Amino acid sequence: MTKWEQIKHKLVSQEEAKAIISSWKDDDKKVVFTNGCFDILHRGHITYLAKAASLGSYLVVGVNADESVKRLNKAPGRPVNDEESRALIIASLKVVDLVVIFENDTPKELINKIAPSILVKGADYDAEVTDESNPKYIVGAKEIKALGGKVATIELEEGFSTTGIIARLER
Repeated sequence: MTKWEQIKHKLVSQEEAKAIISSWKDDDKKVVFTNGCFDILHRGHITYLAKAASLGSYLVVGVNADESVKRLNKAPGRPVNDEESRALIIASLKVVDLVVIFENDTPKELINKIAPSILVKGADYDAEVTDESNPKYIVGAKEIKALGGKVATIELEEGFSTTGIIARLER
């Protein structure tokens, strides 16, 4: 398999992800899941994903579909890169094992479908918040904890954000 085919092979449907993750978990492997837009990849993304990957045996990344990003009101003109491009860029990272694009505003349906061992978000969220209306609540946390899984947060690298990069480009 060529390097390009290896990258494309990591990009799977939700159903394919469910089957693959189930086989990994059958082998007692810890599956870590995180999600995001990953519009313009930067150092903050890389450190975050590498730290998330170190929490388990496999890292699965959910990438917001284009329409989902637009509904999140990130900023005018977002996403900059289309969903397939963003997903392929994430799939090209050595620390990432699978990438799944999701259409909904949150990854809750995907999280419920694949049932990862560990759910991870940045430390701008709080793993202890249980009120789903609180902006710091981690979507899917209640469901993962109910399945005996863990929810974790990772410190974000200061000074690195897609919004900041775009603002600097527009100056």
